[in-house]
Amino acid sequence: MNRTLSWIAPGDPLPPTELALTPEEGANGLLAAGADLSSARLIEAYQRGVFPWFSKGEPVLWWTPDPRMVLQIAQFKISKSFSKTIQRALSDPELEIRSDDDFEAVMRACAEARPGQSGTWISDPMIQSYCDLHAQGLAHCVTLHRGGALLGGLYCVAIGKMVFGESMFSRMPNGSKLALAALVGWLRSQGGLVIDCQQKTEHLASLGAQEIRRQEFESIVQDLTRLNTLAWSTAPVSKTDLARLTHVAP
Repeated sequence: MNRTLSWIAPGDPLPPTELALTPEEGANGLLAAGADLSSARLIEAYQRGVFPWFSKGEPVLWWTPDPRMVLQIAQFKISKSFSKTIQRALSDPELEIRSDDDFEAVMRACAEARPGQSGTWISDPMIQSYCDLHAQGLAHCVTLHRGGALLGGLYCVAIGKMVFGESMFSRMPNGSKLALAALVGWLRSQGGLVIDCQQKTEHLASLGAQEIRRQEFESIVQDLTRLNTLAWSTAPVSKTDLARLTHVAP
């Protein structure tokens, strides 16, 4: 029996996540569709472990896959080759790591077409909505710079001590990976525990991310979003946080 996807109007709550479609139904975790991409809707969604993902010409589609890919901060893996990459980055006096520096530029860099891709899901409405979240202190970016050039980075949503990874980009070898490592080092210093990675990729698995059941993920989200907000503005992510992973001073 085929189920009908829920359509939500502005002001309607998201449906219970157990109503999401299954892998057998061809869309693992697809929960609802609608037209509302307001910051209030995004906050509601993230607090329930739900995120938007849709292509141009589609309605706003809301997802909560089962299982869910997460990176436990304590389980972050650094291979020998990546350890050497970190050492080179730390010894590069011109390389900077910053947080919350030109958030919109980071989103637009993430939206650039990649090899083998014809388009992007990061549309102008998505950029505007997440910039609104950034203005509220709920969306953040971590970036690499050299001589003023933006070389790589990521953006995320953070509520309480729960971090929801969204997208990354690189304009140098391992640029996004270094940004993620710096974020992990910073979260270790701030008491952060988990980064939501949404769906499984071999790249994320190689860094220590693992799949967990949706119910367990929702319990983590419920607990961590209630905690005090991470100190994004008073203790920004920097090169020191990358050094923390290898116990080497920058």
